[in-house]
Parts: sequence; structure tokens; C-alpha cells
Amino acid sequence: MDTKPVNSVIQERLTLLRKRMHEKGVDYYMIPTADFHNSEYVSDYFKVREYFSNFTGSNGTLLVWQEGAGLWTDGRYFIQAERELSGTGITLFRMQTEGVPDIGAFLAEQMADGQTLGFDGRVISASEGRRYEKKMESANKQIRFAYGEDLADVIWENRPTFPAGRVWVVPDELAGASVAEKLSGVRAKLSENGAESLFLTKLDDLMWLFNIRGCDVECNPVAMCYGYITQNEAVIFIQKRVLEEHVVSYFENNGIRVEEYEEVTSYLEAIIPGQKILLDLRHCSYGFAKLLADKHTIIEKQNPTELLKAVKNATELSNMRKIYLKDSVAVTKFIYWLKTSMKKLADGEIVDGMQTITELSAAAKLEEFRRGIPEFLDLSFPTIAGYGANAAMMHYEATEESHAVLKPEGFLLVDSGGQYLGGTTDVTRTIALGPVTEEQKLHYTKVAQGMLQMTHAKWLYGCTGRNLDILARKPLWEIGLDYRCGTGHGVGYILNVHEGPQSLRWRYVEGVGEAVLEAGMDVTNEPGVYIEGSHGIRTENVMVVCNLEKNEYGQFMGFETLTWVPLDMEAIDEKYLSEDAKKMLTVYQQQVFEKISPYLTEEEKQWLKEETNA
Repeated sequence: MDTKPVNSVIQERLTLLRKRMHEKGVDYYMIPTADFHNSEYVSDYFKVREYFSNFTGSNGTLLVWQEGAGLWTDGRYFIQAERELSGTGITLFRMQTEGVPDIGAFLAEQMADGQTLGFDGRVISASEGRRYEKKMESANKQIRFAYGEDLADVIWENRPTFPAGRVWVVPDELAGASVAEKLSGVRAKLSENGAESLFLTKLDDLMWLFNIRGCDVECNPVAMCYGYITQNEAVIFIQKRVLEEHVVSYFENNGIRVEEYEEVTSYLEAIIPGQKILLDLRHCSYGFAKLLADKHTIIEKQNPTELLKAVKNATELSNMRKIYLKDSVAVTKFIYWLKTSMKKLADGEIVDGMQTITELSAAAKLEEFRRGIPEFLDLSFPTIAGYGANAAMMHYEATEESHAVLKPEGFLLVDSGGQYLGGTTDVTRTIALGPVTEEQKLHYTKVAQGMLQMTHAKWLYGCTGRNLDILARKPLWEIGLDYRCGTGHGVGYILNVHEGPQSLRWRYVEGVGEAVLEAGMDVTNEPGVYIEGSHGIRTENVMVVCNLEKNEYGQFMGFETLTWVPLDMEAIDEKYLSEDAKKMLTVYQQQVFEKISPYLTEEEKQWLKEETNA
């Protein structure tokens, strides 16, 4: 076990990497947060950026050169990154802030003609690689791209093993559509786009298409695999050794050809030249895109599976409503337990054998409530339980070495979710553990107002999330506050907690597509306030897009709420609410009581009645 300070360990690793770069003739080496499938969350095997930087956030890119190193990440992680990079010699580049260049602009400015940019071509997406190419071209720089090797592999001692977990089949009655039906829909989209085949690399899309799930990434029920789909054949490249006999039979019975995961490159190389292959360059790796473009016509389109997956079918929606109700009951029970326990501890009582409650024990208690649900499989992401100033870090994670003890004052922010046979949940509540300041009440009330305004959104079909985002931000913008992230993202069905293409966000980013909000899409609604060194507040529900009335002006759309967890009335001051917002708050709280109270004990029910004024 290495007992050296973390910053010294990181500096030593970077020294070894620079030596390797020199040996390979690489001047700048780029390490993203990605696996071979450009996944948002990755298994330990792929946490190369974390190994060389100590930054543990889920989004960020490390760039290393002989004289220095930089880490680019977004606003969710500024506070966390600053702490974790301290003393490493790595400069933090705060993305999308004034005066901070993106990686492409930085490289175009710093690199000289004839120099080499290196990266593992399997973990950089084709679209990202192309952006770097264009940046260099526009800067008139002659730069060589070296993407054939993972320079970190020989340096990383005791690297975790490549993920290879159990694979299981989602029955048709749970999926709502068979593999044959899904393949038919994909093939129809290929024909519409003039494509003969699809090379599919996105793991959650592959899980959806083949009606399977895995366990190769923490909290994400995905298996490492690729797919190649033509009008007549479907091939899955997967580690055969992890397939149980019934899964093998399932593939055979559905006409799906199974090949080894490692054979995908040789398979693609052997395809008869001249094919018209649909590729989603956002997810396909730079290396594979280059390989296929050498011999084939590439049709650059969004994976047809992405939109098909995002629009939930009737079976999925029915199951989701049931699961979200059960999940909401668990979270509500947790809030009651936490509030009553904090009062008992303040009176000197012992609660569940504990004299104190910490961020870790609170998260464990919430997980205990979820595990009592029969359909529970796993958490949908590691629970974020941040007390006080810790909650100002959007993706804070308490550890055994560093966590806070809760006190009967201030806020605890809990962002959590579960994976169930019947849905994937994501909910955030900020809980008053005792007295809160007037500023904190103002912030909590404005966040609640933004969430409620988005809940009651009504719009004409054709809008994207960028048209609606202002509804959630307006109460905060009015008092000069904002949050450095989107307002909402899609959520998978027994899949990844973050799903596209739908989202709620205001910022226009060139090259980033927008999706029309379609009936059946789900999306989170999670405005927040994050005051460094003081507090963090977020309120998050999940909603489903639905059709409302249709008339001469077109199809009107709205949201159906899935999450039924009370807002904390101890933290709301109604003097900060408009009359409409007060009515929306009353309606939501009463709906929560009506839906949740039948599943509570008498004590819990009485508390919820008082909390919701029902």
C-alpha cells in the first residue's frame, strides 16, 4: 500500500507518462473519462484519467505535455476538482467560463507544426476527434494524430481487470416489445436513412435493442458489447464466457449471431468494401470510425435506437408509474425517519444504535428503505448525501475518510435513485434538519418555485428542452442566481440514469443536437442553488411528456409527474412565492399525501398530513 501523499503519487505517475510519451514521440497526450463505448460512467478498468489526476468526477479530460498538465471539467465539479487537484501540478480549466479556452482551442494555440497529439483511439469519440482535426486545420497547424496505443497501460500497475459480469434477459412482458419488434423498427430507420447496416457501440442502446442487461459498470446495468445490424442479420460481440446457457439459447432463438467481444475489429475489417454504414459519431470511437471510413460510405446520423429507446412504450410507462410510487414511499419514509431521528439525537436519545447520524449512515438508511421494495435490483447511482457546505458540490461523494456528521440545523441534500424490475428512479430532496437561515429559505423557496413552474409547463409540439428551461431558472435569475448545469435529463428504463436525446437546458452549444420533446419521453426537473462554503439546494422530480389537447393551433403538450415526495415546508417562506406558485405548491403537496399516505404507518401519515396541509 502506497503511503505517500496523493499529490506526490500523481506527480510520479505523470513523470512516468511523460517518459513514455517521449519514447513514443508524443508531445501532448489526452485522457478522457470514457470507455470503448463513450459511456458516461465507466468501470474501474477505464478510470485512467482518475489514476493520473486524482480527480474522481464523472466528467473531465486530462491533457499532459512535457512542461505541464491541465484538467478540463464542467461547472458541476469546479469545487471538487480544485480540492482533488491540489498539489498535483495539474491546472484546472473551468469549462464554459469566460476566458477559459476549450481543449481544442488550447491545443491549436500551444501545439507547433510537426508535433504529435496522442490518445487511445478507442476511448475518444469520432465526433470529438473530428473537432480536434478541424481546430488544427483552421489554425493551419500540421499536427500528427497518434491514436493506436494506450500509453497508460504499461504504467498502471495492478490495473483492475476488464469488466466481465453476468448478463440477464429482460422478458418481453417487462420490456413491452420483443427483440424482433425492436430490430424491425431499427431496420425501418436504416432504410429511411439510406443505410444498409448499423454499427452500434452505445451500451444502453445495445441493452435496449437486445432486451438484455449486465453489470459491467457500477449502478448501470450494461454489458460490454458491440452490435452490427443489417436488414438480414443481427450480430452481437460480447464476452462469451459470461453468457449462461439460457442467454445463449435466447440469442439463438431470436436469430442473433454471437461473436467474441475481441473479434469486433477483425469482423469489421472483413466486411465487403462499399457498404453504406450508419454511424453515430458521438458514440462510435475515433479508431473504429477511421477503420470503417477507409472502405465504406459512412452515413453520419444519430443512432436510431436512441430515440426509439427514449420514447417509453405503454408497458414501460405503466411499470414506471408503479415503481416511482414505491420509490417515493421509500424516500418519504426516509425523510420522516431522518427528521424524527435528528430530534431524538438532539434530546440525547440513541437512534438505531447510533449516537450520531453521518452523511454515510443517512445514505445507508435510505438504501435500506429501497431494499425493502421487492423489485429492487441496485442503486441507479451512488447516493449523494451532502450536509451543509458539502452540498454546494453538485456531485459530492462522502467517503469513510471524509464525511460530515449531521447536526440539528441547516440542510442535508440527498440525490439518489434505484434500479428496479420496472424502472430506474432519480430523485433529490433537500431536507431541513433544524433551523435554517433567511437566505437559505429564500433559496429553497425559489428552487421549489422553479421546479413547480416546470411541472405545469404547457407548450406546442415541436419545442425542445431549450424552449422550456427558463421556467425553472426564472425565479433564480430574478434574484441574480443560477446553477451551472442543465435542468433535466432523460432517465433510462432499467438502464442508465442519464439518457438522451431529450434534455432541459438553456445554453446553445454548437454541434450539440436538440431533441423535440415527444410524448412518452421522461425527463428530470431539478433546479438548484449552490453557494460555495455555505449550502446546496436541489429539488428533483421525474416527469413524462404527454399529449394534451389538439386544436387549430396544433398539438399541445405537458408533463405527467412520476415522483411523489413532499417538499419541506420548514424551508419554504410563502412570502417569496407568487399566488400561482402557492396554488401549485398546495396542489402538489396534497397529491403527495393522497398517493403516499396509504402506504405509511399512522405516525408517518400524521406527520405527512401536517407537512402537506392535507
